[in-house]
Amino acid sequence: MLPADVPLSHLSPPVLPPLLLLLQQLPPTASFFPNIWSLLAAPGSITHQDLTEEAALNVTLQLFLEQPPPGRPPLRLEDFLGRTLLADDLFAAYFGPEFPSRRFRAALGEVSRANAAQDFLPTSRNDPDLHFDAERLGQGRMRLVGALREALVAARALEHTLARQRLGAALHALQDFYSHSNWVEMGQQQPQPHLLWPRQELRSLARVDDPTCSDCEELSCPGNLLGFTLLTSGYFGTHPSKPPGKCSHGGRFDRSSSQPPRGGINKDSTSPGFSPHHMLHLQAAKLALQASIQAFSLLRNRLGDRGFSRLLDISPASSLSFVLDTTGSMGEEINAAKIQARHIVEQQQGSPMEPVHYVLVPFHDPGFGPVFITSDPDSFWQQLNEIHALGGGDEPEMCLSALEVCPTPPLHLLPFQVLPPRGTRAFLGPPSPSPPSELSPPSFRPGFQGPLTFNSVLPGSTHSPAATMFNAHALPPCQLALLHTPPLSDIFVFTDASPKDAMLTSRVESLTQERRCRVTFLVTEDPSRVQGRARREVLSPLRFEPYEAVALASGGEVIFTKDQHIQDVAAIVGDSMADLVTLPLEPPVVVSGRSLVFRVDALLQKVTVRIHREVSSFWIRNPAGVSQDQEEGEGPLGHTRRFGQFWIVTLNDPPQTGTWEIQVTAEGTPRVRVQAQTALNFLFYFGIPMEDGPHPGLYPLTQPVAGLQTQLLVEVTGPGSRGKLGDPRPHFSHIVLRGVPDGAERGRVPLEPTGPRERNLLTASLPPTLLSTTGPFSVELIGQDGEGRGLHRAAPQPCTVVPVLLELGGSPGFLAPGSKALLSLRITSFSGPQDLDLRTSVSPSFPLTSNLSRVRLELNESAWGSLWLEVPDSAAPDSVVTVTVTVTGREASPGPPTHAFLRLLVLGPALQDPLAAPAHSSGPILTSTSPASTLVTQGRAGGGQVDKPWWGTVGGVLLLLGLASW
Repeated sequence: MLPADVPLSHLSPPVLPPLLLLLQQLPPTASFFPNIWSLLAAPGSITHQDLTEEAALNVTLQLFLEQPPPGRPPLRLEDFLGRTLLADDLFAAYFGPEFPSRRFRAALGEVSRANAAQDFLPTSRNDPDLHFDAERLGQGRMRLVGALREALVAARALEHTLARQRLGAALHALQDFYSHSNWVEMGQQQPQPHLLWPRQELRSLARVDDPTCSDCEELSCPGNLLGFTLLTSGYFGTHPSKPPGKCSHGGRFDRSSSQPPRGGINKDSTSPGFSPHHMLHLQAAKLALQASIQAFSLLRNRLGDRGFSRLLDISPASSLSFVLDTTGSMGEEINAAKIQARHIVEQQQGSPMEPVHYVLVPFHDPGFGPVFITSDPDSFWQQLNEIHALGGGDEPEMCLSALEVCPTPPLHLLPFQVLPPRGTRAFLGPPSPSPPSELSPPSFRPGFQGPLTFNSVLPGSTHSPAATMFNAHALPPCQLALLHTPPLSDIFVFTDASPKDAMLTSRVESLTQERRCRVTFLVTEDPSRVQGRARREVLSPLRFEPYEAVALASGGEVIFTKDQHIQDVAAIVGDSMADLVTLPLEPPVVVSGRSLVFRVDALLQKVTVRIHREVSSFWIRNPAGVSQDQEEGEGPLGHTRRFGQFWIVTLNDPPQTGTWEIQVTAEGTPRVRVQAQTALNFLFYFGIPMEDGPHPGLYPLTQPVAGLQTQLLVEVTGPGSRGKLGDPRPHFSHIVLRGVPDGAERGRVPLEPTGPRERNLLTASLPPTLLSTTGPFSVELIGQDGEGRGLHRAAPQPCTVVPVLLELGGSPGFLAPGSKALLSLRITSFSGPQDLDLRTSVSPSFPLTSNLSRVRLELNESAWGSLWLEVPDSAAPDSVVTVTVTVTGREASPGPPTHAFLRLLVLGPALQDPLAAPAHSSGPILTSTSPASTLVTQGRAGGGQVDKPWWGTVGGVLLLLGLASW
């Protein structure tokens, strides 16, 4: 580990061996793979995502080299020389080939997409401070260091999704310095030594009256910089305007480059059409990579190896998240949860599968919480051991509130009329990057009705590096299990009652899909009978449907059992820690007495079949025709166990490859789930190609939008995807979209590889006709292994086609106690007329006002709105605020609700920053950015204004939390 006071740029080469490894790969072939953000840019260009992921992989390799894995031989640097670094290779070498890198790759994706998003978000795309443009070099450094500090504070508070977003923003600015300034043209061979040293002055800066560029009429401008040794950067667009004699950014999208002196100096790509200094692209990328490695190393130094590993999910293990009903009838269930937790902690401690994150959320009528979050298994066990079943006992309970955010108070209607800003234009992005000097609500006139939402204020909360607890009893609404469980995790809910907060169902469903978390309910109560509980009203036989809906939306399940079986059934918690995949069934809908099949390939192991509900009999048949029925114990195909109406069949390893068959006879609809362990899996996300803005790329979507041409991007993960040298490789030919829960095939779309072969990136173009039906669907990946045998993988969670594009955004940076923040909202319809209602909420319950409550949109029409968020003086520093906007269709516009989630960081004064280095230190100091960074730019469209969208393709405000789900 590097000492805190050692300047990273002065390290000798042996301290950063991965840096040397990567630098051998850059010139002269530009072997970094093309990524999704540059699909429309020049081939061979090195992008922000490439730089970010390569830097992270280099520092991860350094960590692995310095900390040999227990029980395995240490890694050798020479084994990685001359090869492109891949996350799968690193994980296979360090943990073993059976341990998946899926979560690590997803975390890297969060950082790299947050990086690339800086070129697409209206609040950041044209802000010169965030790109080192317009000679705002001092301001750019302040914002860069502030974003790094925010990432560090969020990581220490275990808010890793937000930390990755802020880290991505910081890395974008850092990398832009080397492409947008003349540092490379000045002949510099090392990164700028003071960018991460705020107490060191940036020297030799060009003054406002110093001419810096000469006129250039060509696309390529190698000699347009005037011969001087002052540091400058190019101007982009018209805000701020370019003074006489100054350089432009340049390229086809830069309007300033048509004003003398023409041309530009950016080195963003290898194409002269985008980059007048394209010939220096590789040199700029080399320095940007070195600087990015320094930034990652700085975070590793400040967080420690364990904290850094949690930040990037450098572990094959999942988190362990329990939501526990603590009413008086729950004694057996609580004991079962404790037994499972203790078993997992004892069995996995010190192994690669030890959970890296623990979340515990108790709930009780009428309260729930506090929420306990820790990375320490002993602290988790101690907290869990203090929970006991006490009082209550009536039906129903506040279960969904423990999963999500509490309901907000009703809206208060006040008469006002919104006066749109003068000169408002219908386009996605601010016409001016300058922040307003003062925030205020909109102007009001009598005669117009609209909502303002007022909520109560926040009590304090406590944080420590080891654990965080949010007092939900003192803090409604509160951030609970879903908001604090890492993406791609399982959440287990233990209860014996139906929910009384069913109104939260759709929002919880959306959160599970946005977070890609799977929720499993273990309900110790027969859904047709209720015994032993008091009840306030006659209970509906459909009262458990909210659980079924959340389980379906998240890829989980609802398992009904009895007290005497709960400890055995709870064993599925431990099984799920192995990162199981669910095998698709054909037909997807299980019908009693009808056969269904699933396929086993050579890359699957430890296959289990789970059957539950009122089962009278079942049988399983392998591809050779050998059958086994429901008799308990060992059979010809595997071991069968029964716990009441819950059956588990563990097939013998290795399972025979080919088509297996199952038939179940039961009262009602039986539930069947087939799961297995495998290293071969996939990640996916959606986006829309953009041909306008500062750079071409792909605008990311949390969910596909009805009527919008969309790209599906697939990233195949696992050592099996690369194979040994010379082995035949798996090949994936197409994806299948299948409706949920009906199982009907919606479409079959071919996949096209993109980038180098070993990166396993695939794309599919989804036409609007394929996404014309709103509602959930599953994504299935179809292909063949190296020997031509079939491969079939299904995504763990379904997706939902939403009726409108809902974009919620705020200014880059943090919130401060006592400040106000202006947030922007945009709703766009691509599938016809829409009559919509809007609801807003904030957690914690800071005062939040909105000027848009309902709107009617025609085809390809947009509406802008504004939200004003007030952070009270009593707000706890180093905490997170979550703003939620929900859009629902009125009777004439049916469809699922659309939700947007935005997370913002509250920081205290810089003088109270515990991370600041001593005054005599020469090391990097992470200080806060200017409070002005919380302000949005002037000229944003006013509340309630409806406009035709400005479309080349798509621009606008990214759903920031959507970055967490890819």
